[in-house]
Amino acid sequence: MSKITELFQEEPVIINLGIESFQEELVEQQVKATYLNWAPPGRGKANILAALEKIETPENLEKIKNANEEAVHRIISSQISLSGYDQAINVVPGMTKNTILHAGPPITWAKMNGPMKGAVKGALVFEGLAKDLEDAEQVAASGEIIFSPCHEHQCVGSMAGVTSASMYMHIVENKTYGNVAFTNLSEQMSKILRMGANDDSVIERLIWMRDVFGPILRDAMKLCTDGIDLKHMLAQALHMGDECHNRNNAGTTLLIQALTPYIIQTEHSIEEMKEVFDFVASSDYFSGPTWMAMCKAALDSAVGIPYSTVVTTMARNGTEFGIHISGIEGNPWFVGPSQKVIGPMFAGYKPEDAGLDIGDSAITETYGIGGFAMAAAPAIVALVGGTIEDALRFSTEMQGITTAENPNITIPTLDFMGVPSGIDSLKVIQTNTLPIINTAIAHKEAGIGMIGAGITHPPMEAFEKAIIAFSEQL
Repeated sequence: MSKITELFQEEPVIINLGIESFQEELVEQQVKATYLNWAPPGRGKANILAALEKIETPENLEKIKNANEEAVHRIISSQISLSGYDQAINVVPGMTKNTILHAGPPITWAKMNGPMKGAVKGALVFEGLAKDLEDAEQVAASGEIIFSPCHEHQCVGSMAGVTSASMYMHIVENKTYGNVAFTNLSEQMSKILRMGANDDSVIERLIWMRDVFGPILRDAMKLCTDGIDLKHMLAQALHMGDECHNRNNAGTTLLIQALTPYIIQTEHSIEEMKEVFDFVASSDYFSGPTWMAMCKAALDSAVGIPYSTVVTTMARNGTEFGIHISGIEGNPWFVGPSQKVIGPMFAGYKPEDAGLDIGDSAITETYGIGGFAMAAAPAIVALVGGTIEDALRFSTEMQGITTAENPNITIPTLDFMGVPSGIDSLKVIQTNTLPIINTAIAHKEAGIGMIGAGITHPPMEAFEKAIIAFSEQL
């Protein structure tokens, strides 16, 4: 019997490509059908296909391959240390008393969403630039305040990312390539400025952080002359069950363990030191901003490598999601709309209460941790939703859009696979696979704070704009 004859004697099985509803209808009719999630590169858009045709010549692909290998080498080989803490006005490039830094790409006061406006108003009151929240609304709209993205000042900021002159910052050095990154301190609780809350309790906490918490950390690090090796600490934290974006139990323990010998040698009172230790113990998020600054310091070393399609920034302001690509001249933002975050909500809140994706914390996924390393932290699914199988799958799927594995930061549950590193914007377009991000959810209205956490993705539009711009400069 020929193979062809044999084939038609067996029951056919249909493989359905692309449109899932076809498979669903076949299954309803008792027909065996397997669905394969597939779409043409660039989702078949003519302008994207034209850009790909220009890019995908053997000569260009060789240059891109070499450039991306250089970019990811810089990211992976960067030795990053925490070297100090100080107020933003003293250390952040371009910071002035009337400057407010924010998360994500540039945005005006009029276009900011509720959580970011709430955080801005709280910061203006905290800085004494407004007498109360009502006055802060007028001051913010007056044109006297300079709004600027954290990323354009070597900074990153959680959620709204609002950073003002008096706030204390981490100072994080890339000792391999000489650049420095900054981020502010964790406020710990869910009703906090970075989530858009701004009542008296929020402002009082910021004042205590300025007058007690920050000075103690600053003085402690003055005694730690060699700095604290964050890269080594990050590797330990992943082996202890963190993914270092939304789960930071181990990282916080390791960081305060490293800081404590210096804190107790400062000349601050025992009562103040106890306040600091109690504050750190109140939430596991104390080390969250630290990892963000570490990732920023590593990724900034990969900016400006000709022909590289590696993503060096993913950040969102609650209205738009922006990315930077290493090899695109001038390091412009490419933006698309901020997306919904899907995940469990705190008691009393509904999905329609949620604001859109916001914050610079996706710098962790850009580096290769956070959502990319969820297999290292299966317990995080209790916070962001999904299953342990999902967590394992997310980490392996991200291999398909990255350039290399980071041999220094590994995932025990995947046989010590290195975290997927160096997101390749070209692969994102070729495979229609978007980076995975796990993140907190802020209430859409100002003044409330965090109401849940979940999973989201960047908008494909940002990558499409970037790949077209990349093709135009070839």
